[in-house]
Amino acid sequence: MMNQRWMPLSFFVAAIMGSITLVGCSKPTEPKNDATPADKTVAASAPASNGDTIKVGILHSLSGTMAISETSLKNTALMTINEINAQGGVMGKKLEPVVVDPASDWPLFAEKARQLITQNKVDVIFGCWTSVSRKSVLPVVEELNGLLFYPVQYEGQEQSKNIFYTGAAPNQQAIPAVEYLMSPEGGKAERFVLLGTDYVYPRTTNKILRAFLKSKGVSEKDIMEEYTPFGFNNYQTIVSNVKKFAAGKKTAVISTINGDSNVPFYRELGNQGIKASDIPVMAFSVGEEELRGIDTKPLVGHLAAWNYFMSVKNPTNAKFIKDYKQFAVEYKLPNADKVVTNDPMEATYVGIHMWKQAVEKAGTTNVDKVREAMAGQTFTAPSGYTLKMDAENHHLAKPVMIGQIRADGQFDVVYKTPNVIPAQPWSPYIPK
Repeated sequence: MMNQRWMPLSFFVAAIMGSITLVGCSKPTEPKNDATPADKTVAASAPASNGDTIKVGILHSLSGTMAISETSLKNTALMTINEINAQGGVMGKKLEPVVVDPASDWPLFAEKARQLITQNKVDVIFGCWTSVSRKSVLPVVEELNGLLFYPVQYEGQEQSKNIFYTGAAPNQQAIPAVEYLMSPEGGKAERFVLLGTDYVYPRTTNKILRAFLKSKGVSEKDIMEEYTPFGFNNYQTIVSNVKKFAAGKKTAVISTINGDSNVPFYRELGNQGIKASDIPVMAFSVGEEELRGIDTKPLVGHLAAWNYFMSVKNPTNAKFIKDYKQFAVEYKLPNADKVVTNDPMEATYVGIHMWKQAVEKAGTTNVDKVREAMAGQTFTAPSGYTLKMDAENHHLAKPVMIGQIRADGQFDVVYKTPNVIPAQPWSPYIPK
């Protein structure tokens, strides 16, 4: 039975995002082999599209404020495609990546998605990071019956038959993270700062967290909420205000800051001497990749909530890390000797492999048949857990992990669930 929530979500996009102009594609920009040697080499190695290949779209910002986070997802997708092609491809055909750069421009995501489906004739798209980019693409894939695999944790309150969500829903990241901060192990926080980038993911997540905190007896005066634009870089006043707000009660910061703004934010924490033992920061969008650009020594002990960390020890993760490092060296990625893996990279890797499994089960790349074949797909992930795709809501059952920042920019896992947690895309703490 089709879940009643499978109504076209494009109807709700304007209410959530405000009006978005979808740029016409009468003269589409040609897809780019992006600036890194990896793209040029991989694209060149794929034969021309002649029915012997299966085209897949890669839709990630390779320039602009989100490039710090999304470039590694593009690289992970190319590595995974290489891996699949080396093993014989999909149904005996090689995968041919089509890489485009929407440049951290949210309406351009919609234009590029339309181009990938109608002009480049891709069978699936792997991409997006921010929720505003995903919501820009959503009406396009619904209109054209395309397929998007979205690899990043998000705010929930969404379900589309044309999207598979391989990142975390709020009950797989945000809620467990706050529960941890309120626990004895997490410091028994009583006062909370909700600090985020000003767009749909932080605002909706914080709406959920406000309701959750109030259900736990936290008063309004013990919640501070503030937002900054994409690309914001002057956190001196905000960090000073956090210090003042924290006086008198154990306080924690919940950070939904996205993109390169994380660098000046964490730098300012260090400048003002804020230690994790005083005011711990729990980040939802900061992982190993973002910490590569920061002196992490002053940040030791601050926290992040994800479903995977590079520091997890198991054979599957060891191979994932080794393969990505080899890919970085072979294709001469910037700072190839220092590349790291992170949660959205793992979710990208899982999503591509699950799509491959579904195509082979269906015996076709037809979207309707692949959608059916995705139901119940499982995959042993680098996290060490076997993940399963829910047949109804298109979200993965995933573990929850809390990590502490180390001086080397990695994380010590201080908490993880023994089993995977089914996703709840529709939060019980706010109305549907």
